[in-house]
Amino acid sequence: MRVTDSVVETEGRMPADGIAAVPGARAWTSAYLRRAALADSTCALAAGAVAARVRFGGPAYLPHAYLGLTCGLPVVWWMSVLLAGGYDTRFIGLGSDEFRRILSAAVNLAAGLAVLSYAAKLDLARGYIAIALPSATVMDLTARYLLRKHLHRRRVRGWCVRRVVAVGHAAAVSRLVTVLRRDTNHGLAVVAACLVDAPEGAEPDGEAGVPVAGVPVAGVPVAGGLCGVAAAVGRFGADTVAVLACPEMDSSRLRELAWELEKTGTDLFVAPALLDVAGPRTTISPVAGLPLLHVDHPELAGAKQAVKSVFDKTSAALALLLTAPLFAVIAISIRLADRGPVFFRQTRIGKDGQGFTLYKFRTMVPGAEQRKSQLAAHNEADGVLFKIRRDPRVTRPGAWLRRWSLDELPQFINVLVGDMSLVGPRPALPEEVASYGGHMRRRLVVKPGMTGLWQVSGRSSLPWEEAERLDLRYVENWSLALDLQILWKTGSAVIRGSGAY
Repeated sequence: MRVTDSVVETEGRMPADGIAAVPGARAWTSAYLRRAALADSTCALAAGAVAARVRFGGPAYLPHAYLGLTCGLPVVWWMSVLLAGGYDTRFIGLGSDEFRRILSAAVNLAAGLAVLSYAAKLDLARGYIAIALPSATVMDLTARYLLRKHLHRRRVRGWCVRRVVAVGHAAAVSRLVTVLRRDTNHGLAVVAACLVDAPEGAEPDGEAGVPVAGVPVAGVPVAGGLCGVAAAVGRFGADTVAVLACPEMDSSRLRELAWELEKTGTDLFVAPALLDVAGPRTTISPVAGLPLLHVDHPELAGAKQAVKSVFDKTSAALALLLTAPLFAVIAISIRLADRGPVFFRQTRIGKDGQGFTLYKFRTMVPGAEQRKSQLAAHNEADGVLFKIRRDPRVTRPGAWLRRWSLDELPQFINVLVGDMSLVGPRPALPEEVASYGGHMRRRLVVKPGMTGLWQVSGRSSLPWEEAERLDLRYVENWSLALDLQILWKTGSAVIRGSGAY
C-alpha cells in the first residue's frame, strides 16, 4: 500500500502535537529520492572522470569510446542502483539496507560488465573499470551517508516524519510512543491512538479542538476504538497505521482494516508479539494459505562466533600497539594527580555468569568504592546503577578521561585475553546480576563488550529499562554486520560525549 500525499497542515505552522507541519510522506520521500538519484549519478560521473584521468592521463589522450562510457556511466549506475532496490522508500534514513543495496548494485554492475565484455568480446581497459566502480561505490556510500545525516537533522526538528495512528492496548501504545520519541531517526511520530477498550465515538476537545475519546496515552490523544482507525487517520492527517500485538485485532478485523486503508493509500504496519527480533532472523512462510512468521535461532556459536573472536583479538592487539604512547601519557597524568595506582580493577560478570577482572584507568580518588554508601542519596541513575553527574570522587584527569571514554582503553586487555568482546552487552557488576529476573540472564549467553547498543544510544542517560532492552536486543540480533555498525557509531558517540559521566 502506498502512502497518501495529502498535506497535513499549512507549511510553517506548528500543530498541537509538536510535529512540524509538512507535506505528506509522498512529498518528502519523493524529494529525498530525487536528491539520492542526483547524488548517485554525480558520484558515478566523478568516478568515471577520475578513472579516465588516472588510466589515460587527461582529456587529450582519452579515446572517444571511453569518453562516451564516462558520460554514460551515471545512467548505467543509476539503473543498477534502481534494480538493486536502492530507491525503496522502506529503507529511507534507517538501518543498513540502503547501504547494502549500493554495494549490491556495484557487484551486479561489475558482474554484468564482465559478462557483456566476454560475450561481445569488448576490450575494456581493466584499469579504468578497476578504478571507476570502486570509486563510484565509495563516493556514493559517502553521499548517501551525508544525505541520511541531513535527513536525521530535519527529523529532530519534526520534519520528514510519518504521522502514525497506533492501535492496541494502552500499555503497548505508551511503550511505542516512548521509544519513538527517544529516537527520532526512524521518522515515525505517533499522533493518535486507537485503544482496545476506548469508546468508538470521539468528541472535540474543548481546548485544542482535537477529537478525543478518552484520557491521552503518553501525551497522545485517544481517537477511538478498533473500529475507528480509518476515521482517525483522516481526522489527524496520518499516513501510517501501526497495529501492535493484541488478540482483539484478529485476522478478520486486520483484513478489513487493510481494505479500508487501501482506499486512502495509507501504509499499514503490523508489529508481531515477538519484539526486538530483527529482519534477518525472520521470514514469512505461507502454510496452507496462512502467513506464518518463522523465527531462526540467534547464532551464538559456530563459525561466525569464531570469526568474531579472531576479529576481536586481532583488533585489540593492534589497538594496544597503536595506543601504547597514549597509555604512557595517561598513566603519568594519573600518577602525578595523587600518586595513586594507575589502573582500577573490578570484578564483573561475563559469559555464562563467570566472573573476571575488568581493567580501566583509575578516574576516582583511592578508596572511592568505600565512599559510595555516603553518596547513595545523590544517585541519579535508576535501576541498580549508581551514577552521579558531578561525582566528587572523580579526579581532575579522571574527568577528561571519562569525557572521551579513554578510561576504558585498558579493556582491550580483557578483549585480548578473551574475557570481553569489542561489541556486546555492558559488563555487569555481581550485585546487578544477583538482581536479574529470568529474562535478563539472557544477556549472559554472550561476552560483554567495550561498546554496544547501550554505548551508542546514550549510555548513562538511558533509563534502566531501556538499557536492559538494548542489551537483550543485541543478544537476539547479533551479527558481524551489526558489530561493525556499532563500532562505526561509537566514534561519534564518544565525540558527542552523550551520557559520559
